[in-house]
Amino acid sequence: MLASAPVGGAVAQVADNDLLTQEQAAIGKLSWMDGTWRGPATTRGPGGEHKIIQTERIGNMLGGTIKVIEGKGFNPDGSVGFNAFAVISYDPAAKAYGFRSYAQGRSGTFVISPTADGYVWEIPAGGATIRYTAILAKGVWTEVGDRIVAGEQPQRFFEMVLTRVGDSDWPAAGSMTRK
Repeated sequence: MLASAPVGGAVAQVADNDLLTQEQAAIGKLSWMDGTWRGPATTRGPGGEHKIIQTERIGNMLGGTIKVIEGKGFNPDGSVGFNAFAVISYDPAAKAYGFRSYAQGRSGTFVISPTADGYVWEIPAGGATIRYTAILAKGVWTEVGDRIVAGEQPQRFFEMVLTRVGDSDWPAAGSMTRK
């Protein structure tokens, strides 16, 4: 079905190796994320703190031109309390990264910016901005979420501290073959 879908106004296109190389190089800046991760996460809201064990499994698709992420958080009783899926891509023409996220019945496309030691991504939220900042230091992935309103102190509502627990052959494992 997708093979016959028009892309950019053409039914079939030859790959542009220069664009693919630019996409691979850009996504490669986030290669530290690849693998499986686990650790504690805490959210803070009007109802108080909620603690989970957060897991992430991350890998590349389309020849390393996109990165896919599944995040799953487990409540103390073992049930799933959070589940998300995201795709990070890079647009060479715009020289910008995109972050398409699906979580808890919501979805959106946001800007993500790699940094020297992690990344920052933001969600516009009315008169506020939700900013997630991730840092990788000494093999530990720390990510915080802050609600930012102009003229006010940022309010931290999320924190996770993950340790890499292994490699992952996801999402490539089990992909379809020609026969």
